[in-house]
Amino acid sequence: MRRSSRFSRWFLLCLLAVAVLLRPFEHAAAVVPQAPPAVVPDQQTYEAVDAFLQEQMAAIGLPGAAVVVVQDGVPVHAAAYGSADNSGRPMTVDTPVLLASTSKSLTAIAVMQQVEAGRLRLDEPVRTYLPWFTLQDSRASAITVRHLLHQASGMASKDTAFEGSFAQHPQALEEGVRDLADSPLAGVPGAAFGYANANFNVLGLLVQTVSGQPFGDYMRQHVFDPLDMSHSHATRAAALADGAAAGHSLWFGTFWQQTEVPAPTTGMPSSTMYASANDLGRELSMLLDEGQYRDGRILQPDSVRAMLKPGVRVDGSKMYAMGWFTRPLVESVPAAEAADNASLPLLAEHQGEWGNSHTYLAMVPSTRLGVALVINANDTSAPSRLKAIDTNILRILHGQQPIPAVVQEDWLQRYSWAVALGLLVAELLSLWLALGVLLRSGGTYDGGGRLPLLAAGLAALALDAFALWLCFIYAPARFDTGLLVIIRQFPDVGVSLVPVLGLAILWAVPRTVWLLIRALRPGPHGVT
Repeated sequence: MRRSSRFSRWFLLCLLAVAVLLRPFEHAAAVVPQAPPAVVPDQQTYEAVDAFLQEQMAAIGLPGAAVVVVQDGVPVHAAAYGSADNSGRPMTVDTPVLLASTSKSLTAIAVMQQVEAGRLRLDEPVRTYLPWFTLQDSRASAITVRHLLHQASGMASKDTAFEGSFAQHPQALEEGVRDLADSPLAGVPGAAFGYANANFNVLGLLVQTVSGQPFGDYMRQHVFDPLDMSHSHATRAAALADGAAAGHSLWFGTFWQQTEVPAPTTGMPSSTMYASANDLGRELSMLLDEGQYRDGRILQPDSVRAMLKPGVRVDGSKMYAMGWFTRPLVESVPAAEAADNASLPLLAEHQGEWGNSHTYLAMVPSTRLGVALVINANDTSAPSRLKAIDTNILRILHGQQPIPAVVQEDWLQRYSWAVALGLLVAELLSLWLALGVLLRSGGTYDGGGRLPLLAAGLAALALDAFALWLCFIYAPARFDTGLLVIIRQFPDVGVSLVPVLGLAILWAVPRTVWLLIRALRPGPHGVT
């Protein structure tokens, strides 16, 4: 009896010890955040997407847009709204639109095809395939194919002079890469993320070189045709022949104007290919099916996984894969709730921003959901307004309410057109005052002595110097791009800046010399 009692006490103590040991695990399990349940969009959801897009188009004044939603590798919704150009031609889901940076995802497909064929190796230096490739910095010899795909080559984003070019000839791609020889490196190859269109232009030339085909021909034969992307094009001429939508820009923050901005063949691999919303949906279907499209295989599953695997950190939880940004899908939870990023599905996305078009591609590999959006317009002074449309579509597709757009651009970008217009007014006023003095009847000046005349000349020179500093130094550094790109991609800014620069450069010297001569020439009152 005593032995039984001792055993019972011992057994109870063991149970108590186990309970104490398990308590921390019990608590930990209770606080582990759970991933939000997958939401499968239905017809009501698609109607909400349509209603939201039409509401935004009316509020912002956008001319045309098209959207396609893919689920489980199949297009489940497609819609288009508005007009493709000033003629009133309707926008359709098959209307080609200038893609801008969503071109990169297509180029990444071509690169991985060449990797599969054994003609390219991801960790091989670029110079293995382009022996002449060079930059100002000798470290450029270490740039590999993988560095380019991950936007980690060290090349600077301001190496975008091609964006101001209208070149359309077939040799433009190689010429543009050769022109990089005078460019510096902004960082050590492979050390950090550094977005530059030049990375993907070099990749396009690599595909062209190792395949033995012009890049545009390669894309048609090995990417567009196998994916039935019949309304996708590598050149502007082919897109226009297929009824491409005309681009539009917001002028002076007030009205939308059909605008022609450069789309040179130099930038095909990074920025200047064209595609319709339907065609982009087919690209998404293939990637979500791990390289399979209908009865054909475009890529091997391992290649697709490599493309979408986060490779280099951008900031916070955002990373860059190969032609895709990746981040947690915060749009899958209510905006007011703080979600643990580790519990959220991975989103792969890329936006395309050009002077007159906006595009967006996104997919959630774990739920096999994808969305493609094309808009034949862009507000370069506040592109965040259109980017908010992208994320709000994701919210709606995941059962959440859209949230108001927050304009993120600083005052200089938002009102750059006003700054340029103000400079033009100031330069024209300076011109009028100087001519009023210099062309005064009798050829003499009686303004109270030499000092006022010299002061006026110095003030005019100071205005010219400020205009030149703003245009050639501050603005290019602030926007990390060249002046020519600013003038041609921001047309409402360019229309004022060109005459400002003409007056500040061509008129400044003769005006100053003329004023000095008049100030020093004796007149009836001692001065001229």
